[in-house]
Amino acid sequence: MIKSCFETRSEKRTAFESSDIYPVISSEFCLGRSVVEVFRAVAEGGAKVVQLREKHQGKKALYELALECRSIANQYGVLLIINDHVDVALSAGADGVHLGQDDLSVEAARSLSETLWIGNSTHNLAEAIQAQEAGADCINIGPIYPTQTKEVGYDALGVEQLKLIAPHVHIPFSVMGGIKACHIPELVSAGAMHIAMVTEITQADDVAKKVRTLRELF
Repeated sequence: MIKSCFETRSEKRTAFESSDIYPVISSEFCLGRSVVEVFRAVAEGGAKVVQLREKHQGKKALYELALECRSIANQYGVLLIINDHVDVALSAGADGVHLGQDDLSVEAARSLSETLWIGNSTHNLAEAIQAQEAGADCINIGPIYPTQTKEVGYDALGVEQLKLIAPHVHIPFSVMGGIKACHIPELVSAGAMHIAMVTEITQADDVAKKVRTLRELF
């Protein structure tokens, strides 16, 4: 197993806070290209945090992808985050895990590792505060706009709800859900400094160029 270039949660926080675009890569949305190819491209484009999310493949496939992406992440100074699976994140030497509301709790995940960067998906103010109080290192707020890349079971929040939630969040947060390039200026104005995107990035003809273009919008 290749170790991360980030050893402590403090180092990971610094790296996360320096990020802007947060690509989330799923093999089903890569237009037939490999996850590893797309991962390298987003790293070349300047992304500083990247999440691997495989909802329709087993843990073995996700683990093998994480191992391949670990060395690329180190090469470019990228935080490697695994969606849902704490065991895969730990065994593959990832920097962190992003947990949904139905996954292992933040407290349980923290009991397994003091150095793992732990994110938590939240969909309203109550969940955001709960995750913060539970010790999450960061949260995601969403979906902001309607999305078809994930069955979330929640209505789109909209920017106005984001503006109501953001003042109560005192840890780093990202936003996600149906976000396109045209939305970035209004999201930044609403206080979102870390913007997670799926198909807008992974289905671009030139992924690295797309990431660079999106980062210029901040």
